[in-house]
Amino acid sequence: MFNPDPSTKAVNTKLPKEVIMMIEKNNLVMAIKTLATDQNISMDEAKNRIDAYETVLKVKQQQKLNTIASKQGIPNQAISFDREQESDASGPLIKNRVKTTEGSQGFKGLQDGVDSQLNHLGYKKPFLPYWLKRLLVIAVVMAGLFWILWQVFG
Repeated sequence: MFNPDPSTKAVNTKLPKEVIMMIEKNNLVMAIKTLATDQNISMDEAKNRIDAYETVLKVKQQQKLNTIASKQGIPNQAISFDREQESDASGPLIKNRVKTTEGSQGFKGLQDGVDSQLNHLGYKKPFLPYWLKRLLVIAVVMAGLFWILWQVFG
């Protein structure tokens, strides 16, 4: 369970609404700057107050999760904020294997999903994409105009 450090001194966690909204949106830098300018305090003190607020918020969330888990029969150790994330042990490195980034995996997953949906609907890809057809029409029109101008002025 998430236990805040009991040795730290109690800090006033009452914050303005706009700062609380910034914290909830994870815009911590702007929240610290806003709190420091509004209350005319140092950045360190504003950071400490925001950290204390976040700690209280996490404790409340953990308590809510624990009550829900106990009602559903889930052990408390299964739900915790402070446990370490399991490391991504991918085994020995292979020289020819390229590790993809999370963003490219997300895009590839999106592409695969769209392709599978289109296949499921029975959609067949056209022989020539729409943009290529448009370029071919433009090229044919330009060639025709060039040929006409060549015949007139040549």
